[in-house]
Amino acid sequence: MTNPLLAPWTTPHELPPFGQFTDDDVEPAFEEALTTARTELDAIANNPDAPSFANTIDALALMGDGLEKALGPFYLLAGVDSNPKRQELQRAFSPKLAAWGSEVLMNRALFERVETLWQQKDTLGLSEEQHRVLYLQRRSFLRAGAQLEGAEYDRLKSIKERLAVIGTEFTQNLLADERDWFMEVSEADLDGLPDFVISSAKAAAKEKGVDGHVITLSRSLIVPFLQYSPRRDLREKAYEAWTARGANGGETDNRDIALETLTLRKERANLLGYDTFADFKLVTEMAKTPANVRDLLMNVWQPAKAQAELDAAKLETLMHQDGINGQLEPWDWRYYSEKRRAVEHDLDEAALKPYLQLDNMIEAAFDCARRLFGLSFAPLDVPLHHPDAKAWEVTRDGQHIAVFIGDYFARGGKRSGAWCSALRSQQKLKGDIRPHVINVCNFAKGDPALLSYDDARTLFHEFGHALHQMLSDVTYEMISGTSVPRDFVELPSQLYEHWLEVPEVLQKHATHHQTGEAMPADLLDKMLKAATYDQGFATVEYVASALVDLEFHNGPVPDDIMACQTEILDGLGMPHAIRMRHATPHFAHVFAGDGYSSAYYSYMWSEVMDADAFEAFEEAGGAFDPDMARKLENHILSTGGSQEAETLYMAFRGKMPEVDALLKGRGLDKVA
Repeated sequence: MTNPLLAPWTTPHELPPFGQFTDDDVEPAFEEALTTARTELDAIANNPDAPSFANTIDALALMGDGLEKALGPFYLLAGVDSNPKRQELQRAFSPKLAAWGSEVLMNRALFERVETLWQQKDTLGLSEEQHRVLYLQRRSFLRAGAQLEGAEYDRLKSIKERLAVIGTEFTQNLLADERDWFMEVSEADLDGLPDFVISSAKAAAKEKGVDGHVITLSRSLIVPFLQYSPRRDLREKAYEAWTARGANGGETDNRDIALETLTLRKERANLLGYDTFADFKLVTEMAKTPANVRDLLMNVWQPAKAQAELDAAKLETLMHQDGINGQLEPWDWRYYSEKRRAVEHDLDEAALKPYLQLDNMIEAAFDCARRLFGLSFAPLDVPLHHPDAKAWEVTRDGQHIAVFIGDYFARGGKRSGAWCSALRSQQKLKGDIRPHVINVCNFAKGDPALLSYDDARTLFHEFGHALHQMLSDVTYEMISGTSVPRDFVELPSQLYEHWLEVPEVLQKHATHHQTGEAMPADLLDKMLKAATYDQGFATVEYVASALVDLEFHNGPVPDDIMACQTEILDGLGMPHAIRMRHATPHFAHVFAGDGYSSAYYSYMWSEVMDADAFEAFEEAGGAFDPDMARKLENHILSTGGSQEAETLYMAFRGKMPEVDALLKGRGLDKVA
């Protein structure tokens, strides 16, 4: 019988046939698809005909369909509903996929065909998009080491395979630490916690098979616990467990993996002719050099640190008023910050929660996309990967645009954090292929599910990524959607967050889950005025992580990675009561793969642009100005990586922004 992962998919919109395959089907599908792909690769590389764009570049773009079909659904399941079998398959696949990548991009015969086309590029009659694809394809071969020979070739290939293996191990270790730790809390321990935290703790206990209430390491549960629990001892216990992920000793400890990763990356960069991995990584980004990244981060660090130190003194005073002597500690910050917010802004975040229902916030994100881009969203009744997931068909003027899937709740087998990915990317080379896009979050379950304002912002952020995928309009998958430089990819997502702050959006969609009444005007006003509250803390914890990432990759490999982290933070004068947002042993952005390695700064680089981009709407006709929305779609959301990022932004805005817009947006522009 044909493997269901490789058979033609007759599901609605050719969605993956969830429910028709099992974990046992994945490995044979992968092996069969890999064999087929190798045959296709050999035919392209050794084609006796002279190289042409069609028989080389197009052929490469059409290669490997079976691998995408076999692995797309699997890696979604491995990320959102892991189990021992899926983890075993991930470990088995990672070196094989790295080896396959090397077979393609380090294939000398294939590279020579691409190089021939590059030398002939001005005589081939290429379209602008084809020229860009040829340039990027050639660059991929060069950065993969296609020009290396002998021992250097073999060594680079083995480095890539080893990095793939330990990146998978890093992810699985972190998932194990997050899944296995929880803290039972008694009825008395619940005193002082808002109803939504108690409800979430009860739901988490049920998921863990425990009677009563538990606090887990899910951000949507542990952060409000740290904000509201008056029990300093329990806050400390929970906080230390949260920040110790990946550094608990034993089989799940990630410290040695992180150090080996830095060592191998440095060697990889040296083999390719770069002094450091940061030099290698950043040359293809908007930032171009480590010095440019450091300049941006340090321009933000100084005012953020100054603001954080002012705030810490105020929080410590509040703590002393509670009869607690000594220094403000990291597990105290959120608790006293919440108290201070209630005093200075007359705002209790718990008062916001009843108005921020998950379903309503999803509808708010959809409504903004309808007003900006004319999109419509209709629920789809289709088999999905988990009962919690939901799907919608996205249309415009009656035409099918995409399928959007949302998987919003935390659970034991789900990787932490939030992300967007495409189960199928938009392209035209294989026909008019429309994308299947998924947003994954880790919100606390409830009846109904209520979000914090930060949760709602995360939802809008990931939907911004989804729009980048769904509105893509290019021919080649390699430049489709979010296939752009890492420090540009966060622009659409961070820009979309601004629409959550538009009063008319909240007036319409922020309604009380019991009464249905709109958020009171005074509460809405307080919430928006407090938007920059505690930005000293938020900015310091982020920039510290970005600077540690940069320094790790821009100098000699340290002997002791944790001592090096401490040395970097001490050199910055890191405030005592704030820690890195992502300490090294659980810094998955950087060590679970190459994605954000030496590039965690990207969120801030993009933020400089998103602050400026939303100003463009405000300077025009307002948040829903149709002309600006059209420019945003035409020059950024639909274009993928078809041009240099700076060119795309200039086409949209007419100029590049300064860091001042970011500082103003974070309320740090007036810090002494």
